[in-house]
Amino acid sequence: MPRYTVHVRGEWLAVPCLSSTNTIEWLGKEAVRRYMKNKPDNGGFASVEEVKFYIRRCKGLGLLDLDDTVGEALEDNEFVEVVIEGDIMSPDFIPSQPEGVHLYSKYREPEQYISLDGNSLTTEDLVNLGKGLYKIKLSPEAEAKVKKSREVIERIVKEQTVVYGITTGFGKFARTVIPNSNLRYVVNREVSVTVSGVGKPLTPERTRMLLALRINVLAKGYSGISLETLEQVIEVFNASCLPYIPEKGTVGASGDLAPLSHLALGLIGEGKMWSPKSGWADAKYVLEAHGLKPITLKPKEGLALINGTQMITSLGCEAVERAGAIARQADIIAALTLEVLKGTTRAFDTDIHAVRPHRGQAEVAFRFRSLLDSDHHPSEIAESHRFCDRVQDAYTMRCCPQICQITSRYHSCKLYFTHVGLNFSLKMVFAEREETISGGNFHGEYPAKALDYLAIGVHELAAISERRIERLCNPSLSELPAFLVTEGGLNSGFMIAHCTAAALVSENKALCHPSSVDSLSTSAATEDHVSMGGWAARKALRVIEHVEQVLAIELLAACQGIEFLRPLRTTTPLEKVYDLVRSVVRPWIKDRFMAPDIEAAHRLLVEQKASAGFWLVWEVAEPYIEKYRREHIPESRPISPTAFSLGSLRMSADYSHDHRHQNEL
Repeated sequence: MPRYTVHVRGEWLAVPCLSSTNTIEWLGKEAVRRYMKNKPDNGGFASVEEVKFYIRRCKGLGLLDLDDTVGEALEDNEFVEVVIEGDIMSPDFIPSQPEGVHLYSKYREPEQYISLDGNSLTTEDLVNLGKGLYKIKLSPEAEAKVKKSREVIERIVKEQTVVYGITTGFGKFARTVIPNSNLRYVVNREVSVTVSGVGKPLTPERTRMLLALRINVLAKGYSGISLETLEQVIEVFNASCLPYIPEKGTVGASGDLAPLSHLALGLIGEGKMWSPKSGWADAKYVLEAHGLKPITLKPKEGLALINGTQMITSLGCEAVERAGAIARQADIIAALTLEVLKGTTRAFDTDIHAVRPHRGQAEVAFRFRSLLDSDHHPSEIAESHRFCDRVQDAYTMRCCPQICQITSRYHSCKLYFTHVGLNFSLKMVFAEREETISGGNFHGEYPAKALDYLAIGVHELAAISERRIERLCNPSLSELPAFLVTEGGLNSGFMIAHCTAAALVSENKALCHPSSVDSLSTSAATEDHVSMGGWAARKALRVIEHVEQVLAIELLAACQGIEFLRPLRTTTPLEKVYDLVRSVVRPWIKDRFMAPDIEAAHRLLVEQKASAGFWLVWEVAEPYIEKYRREHIPESRPISPTAFSLGSLRMSADYSHDHRHQNEL
């Protein structure tokens, strides 16, 4: 017998259907009838017949024709919503689809698995798990460790040993011993009393990352969770059943208690949950729709699920991956701008950067050389200003290697976030010693500091990008038409796009204030120092998003600048970048809506090609960069016009070898 889960005015109702020939209208009326039956005043209705409504799917919000049959229009156990005419949306209404869920319109259940052992998960793995590209399974070694850890907890419970958080209360009730008969009640209380988050729910991708990372930590075998429970959690992940987790509420000490409690709440069948199949619904119905049962927690398992820094760390992993991606692509965009502004490559000479041996600085300089080397990739634009009389470039071009060495900051953060299997728990179980120890590995100071530093570092990419946009738009600095458009005055060109970039950079300056320098004592001064790592992670992601958007504007502006230098062509790799942009955004001939163009360019920076896993702008340039690296192409070193003879101090007359600037200081 088919059955459907129907949402009516905040209530979820299971409605069996005796025949697939019943209509959608019948389903709506039956749901309303059951709703009225459960209300003391019939929900304010005199009869079912007077209720006017329409029905839509929870997934995708598609309206259903009331005359269609349920067999034709719906799948078994599908989730639908009855919307009663005249109702207004409640302020606390949870939308059927979470923010960003349009990505799930193409969701396909993955077939491949990642085996978790608690130690080898990488940031790339975690991001891919967040995208729904893999399911999870435990390694045999992890299963063995989890079993041994649980045996210690079972012995404590059986022998009624007094152990904080397992057979006692919490906080001021640490000395209160809980009888075995009440332990299950206490375990559920551990979860429910800490469910206090606020704000928008995490996106499906971030919720999946959070859940996957918690599974990975539990797989280490130090939490005391049972293998049975952990396998149930994995089944929930593999079915993409994602609890409602508000983004705010953690102070990043004693773990991310609020968000992890919301995670655990969904696992035990309480609160709200989302899946690609159901949209938002009561957790118990979502689990049931996927053939799963709510988890019944055993002693210590509540604490095992809610105590850790997995929200900070999962969001941090996303931040690290996105920061690395935009840093690499920022070099490409800056190189394109330098070409449009007729800059020189001499500031990227290997010897300059060997004197100051910073790995990130040297790598940025190398990328500029590989993209701009006119001897290797002939550039007509470079040739056109071989004998120009300019002295040197502005810092936002000349000092890119020194300023943009975000790669070094990126690697310092990755050093921490690569080890995403690190255990963060209040009560750790050491099976070999057959004892539990309370420690402080749950404290989020380390990732909070790393993310604050990452935000400060990556912000500079936008700060100098905005200055380069200014140079592109300012005719006194660029020798290009004002705001990169013909018929200035009639057209405004990139004038307001530059304002947008300036606004984002200014906002980032406030967001870059370190959250980890703040601390507020909580829990009656027991937790008297906290990391504020949750905010460090969220604002780092906001900073990175702004950086991506500013660089998207610069990418558009640089490509528009190329239009005014035609028919001259730039180097081969930069022409490939130009072609990529022009495949989604046409040249700016006269004013039009610019927001769609900025969004299209932004997608080129953040979307990955599925087959290669590369971000699109990086994908077209990276082969040329790596070819330059592999072939050890001799560095082009035009003789500087400031070179002199020790004997005569005469300036070199061999100006013909300088491909960029004749009088560089």
